[in-house]
Amino acid sequence: MSQPQKDRPWLFRTYAGHSTAKASNALYRGNLAKGQTGLSVAFDLPTQTGYDSDHELSRGEVGKVGVPVAHLGDMRTLFNDIPLEQMNTSMTINATAPWLLALYIAVAEEQGVDVSKLQGTVQNDIIKEYLSRGTYICPPKPSLRMITDVAAFTREHLPKWNPMNVCSYHLQEAGATPEQELAFALATATAVLDDLKEKVPAEHFPAMVGRISFFVNAGIRFVTEMCKMRAFVDLWDEICRERYGVEDPKFRRFRYGVQVNSLGLTEQQPENNVYRILIEMLAVTLSKKARARAVQLPAWNEALGLPRPWDQQWSLRMQQIMAFETDLLEYDDLFDGNPAVDRKVEELKEGARAELAQIDAMGGAVEAIEYMKSRLVESNAERITGIEGGETTVVGVNRYTEAEESPLTAGDEAIMVADKDAEEDQVARLNAWREARDAQAVKAALDEVRQAARTGANIMQPSIKAAKAGATTGEWGDVVRSAFGKYRGPTGVSKNPSNRTEGLEEIREQVNAVSDKLGRRLKFLVGKPGLDGHSNGAEQIAARARDCGMDISYEGIRLTPEEIVTAAREEDVHVVGLSILSGSHIPLIGELMDRMRAENLGHIPVVVGGIIPDDDAKKLMAMGVAKVYTPKDFELNRIMFDIVGLVDAAPIAAE
Repeated sequence: MSQPQKDRPWLFRTYAGHSTAKASNALYRGNLAKGQTGLSVAFDLPTQTGYDSDHELSRGEVGKVGVPVAHLGDMRTLFNDIPLEQMNTSMTINATAPWLLALYIAVAEEQGVDVSKLQGTVQNDIIKEYLSRGTYICPPKPSLRMITDVAAFTREHLPKWNPMNVCSYHLQEAGATPEQELAFALATATAVLDDLKEKVPAEHFPAMVGRISFFVNAGIRFVTEMCKMRAFVDLWDEICRERYGVEDPKFRRFRYGVQVNSLGLTEQQPENNVYRILIEMLAVTLSKKARARAVQLPAWNEALGLPRPWDQQWSLRMQQIMAFETDLLEYDDLFDGNPAVDRKVEELKEGARAELAQIDAMGGAVEAIEYMKSRLVESNAERITGIEGGETTVVGVNRYTEAEESPLTAGDEAIMVADKDAEEDQVARLNAWREARDAQAVKAALDEVRQAARTGANIMQPSIKAAKAGATTGEWGDVVRSAFGKYRGPTGVSKNPSNRTEGLEEIREQVNAVSDKLGRRLKFLVGKPGLDGHSNGAEQIAARARDCGMDISYEGIRLTPEEIVTAAREEDVHVVGLSILSGSHIPLIGELMDRMRAENLGHIPVVVGGIIPDDDAKKLMAMGVAKVYTPKDFELNRIMFDIVGLVDAAPIAAE
């Protein structure tokens, strides 16, 4: 009996990068040796936001959430002994996508590669950065222009490269419902294509539509998530056909990669995350019609800190078992004609079309950024309220919390710690790079980038020239900022209280009582120091404090410790709350606490939230931090009672 013909599996990826280019290169080569079939590069926050490793805002952030790439030498080291002509490389990079692609091309040329054969993707989706991730550099319109500059350049020079990966992943992380994830991602894609249409010849436009790919999230409600993917397929086909007149079905194909949901990974009973990751993978692999082209899975312990190579290997093995041991790839679509699935898909499409119509009526995704941001903050608030109130079950968090101690988390090496000397090493090599290059050639090349930015010429060619001349990421970023201006995105947190006041009666009474004692409304400053743009937690704390009756001050992301301390003094606040998810809490909080004392503000209690190991929490408390919160502290009302208690002379218990 002959074996049935199996479909080719999806690309197996692991999202990785940390400390230095050399360390990350070793990690990549190790993962490729274990059977990984594509690279997925994580860059650190200075690289993502266009700053050099020695910039003031980069302090504490270098090599934390990805690899620092400050110049051609770093990119060369990152891909040392990795033949780029044979790779399919995904680079999760947005605001600085033109620059990182320029560096990648320069390294490929050094390797002797025919650049027209390069395969991979730059994410290059800036709109979701304003909505959820915060790694934007400049305002939306010039950002959109740079996205389409990359797309137009790849059409001509890198025909196998995906110039844009519309990223709905972070939208779900920021609280998006399935309908919002569908609509906001598709609205972003149409904003890009509407702009790109003016930059490529009409006969090439359908093929460019076919080069747009997507990067999605798959959550724990895996039937709904699978239906969401089928809805994506249908809606994208509809948009390509009706809005853009694309006739060839292969150019209307919904091509996507996926990272399953890191938002749902729990610090409590973290071993349960293995099951969550597997179940979430089913949503994007079971349906042949809507199967992912590339899958990357988080590690089970990412809610605790950096995963080790073994943890990443475990997630890779999960994919390989699904693809090679099961019979999944031998069958046609398992869900075609299923009435329950068809009903859910139609329901999701109807909800997404309504959101799309609203966005179109506002002038498209760029004009609707503030609207979409506020919708996400509200949706996330509803999600958190459901978990707090028990309407949404999270095993090990709000139900079945009694548990044996996990042997997987025992010992000092249960999670990897970023190399404490990596930042100093990176800065030293950056300074050596600057000393060794031809400064005049760099200046001339950057002047060409500046000229292209100002005149509207495609920014890619001068960026490649600057990369080869030895310019740095921060220098490229400074040119872009000076040409297009800086931008501070909307926070989505209205000053007006929401109508979600159920369950807040007691805490509102406490806020009122303490405010009466103070002689004015209790004032709470929420700040995000450093480059970490994951603002979901800060937004929810600010919104809940507002709904509890506090006077809140929240200006959004990317503030220096000095700016936060100045705001605390000038606004005469009663308590400061800081959110840092990038792992840079020790140096940033240390600097802030020193500045608070220097300004005679040491009496103001400071609370901190983030992914903070126990040992680091003790260090923060020793610095004078009043309270430390981690993802296990999901009850926002409890945090609100703590804050009121800190401000009041006598502690107030949340009973």
